[in-house]
Amino acid sequence: MPRATAGEVELEYDTRGDGDPVLMIMGIGAQMILWPPELLDGLAARGLQVIRFDNRDVGRSTWLDHLGRPDIGRLLPRAWLGLPVSAPYTLSHMAADAVGLLDHLGIARAHVVGVSMGGMIAQHVAIEHPARVRSLTTMMSTTGGRRVSLPRPRALRALLTAPARTVDEAEEAMVRFMREVNGPAFDIAEDRIRAVARESWLRGVNPDGFVRQFAAILASGDRTARLRQLDVPTLVLHGTADPLVPVRGGKATARAIRGARLRLIDGWGHGLPPGVVPLLVDEIGAHIDRHRGGPRRPGGHPTVRSPPGLHSSGG
Repeated sequence: MPRATAGEVELEYDTRGDGDPVLMIMGIGAQMILWPPELLDGLAARGLQVIRFDNRDVGRSTWLDHLGRPDIGRLLPRAWLGLPVSAPYTLSHMAADAVGLLDHLGIARAHVVGVSMGGMIAQHVAIEHPARVRSLTTMMSTTGGRRVSLPRPRALRALLTAPARTVDEAEEAMVRFMREVNGPAFDIAEDRIRAVARESWLRGVNPDGFVRQFAAILASGDRTARLRQLDVPTLVLHGTADPLVPVRGGKATARAIRGARLRLIDGWGHGLPPGVVPLLVDEIGAHIDRHRGGPRRPGGHPTVRSPPGLHSSGG
């Protein structure tokens, strides 16, 4: 796959399709291969150029091991108490990486889609590089406000489990995590999870990078006040059964961004199982369709819930 230099890091990326560019930003510790192919292909089939990449410290992008491993046991209590948290880098640095990839590709403005931590990074792109964002979509993400972002304890423990030592352990760990956070409406597709876990292991799993990304989330704080200043078409997608980033985080995001549309999906948890993908393609694709056009190269909506009977209720 190709690589792009973005400041101090190199990012592994690929593209598919042609048309308005859509930058897809993945979540904590997750490689770009976790984007379901059906989601990428579904967006590309709508006449879009879909761009995915490994964040810094993940997969085949640059690992910043010289920055050390933060002590999450010390940082978490400080963050929960609202005290300053220091980290090797912040979500702003990761947003600058994403913009650097757009620079490398010669793209002036893109539709930006982020999931979980990727949604937080996408928010920072919109806040700090507004001229580069045509539309914004955040999925199962939050503002960083403490009261709306606290996960359920079991979900947090599942996220912070000890790192795997073998590919078999990595496979089992990903299955356990998805069982814990998935939600009742969609099957986790265990065979696919195992295959992605094995491919991720072969591409490169970086436990210290995961910790640095977690520290970046804690150090970046509450974006609510800055989100209120945004003037960008925004779609917020969230599941009612998300135990890791609770639905109140999505609701807070939609409240903060002027004119944002909040789409709640009943029984969806924290993941991208096959059953939810057609709905995501339709929602993201329709949102982008409303905001296409303009130069490609340099030079208030209500809450909507799933239709009754489409998915089981949850959360």
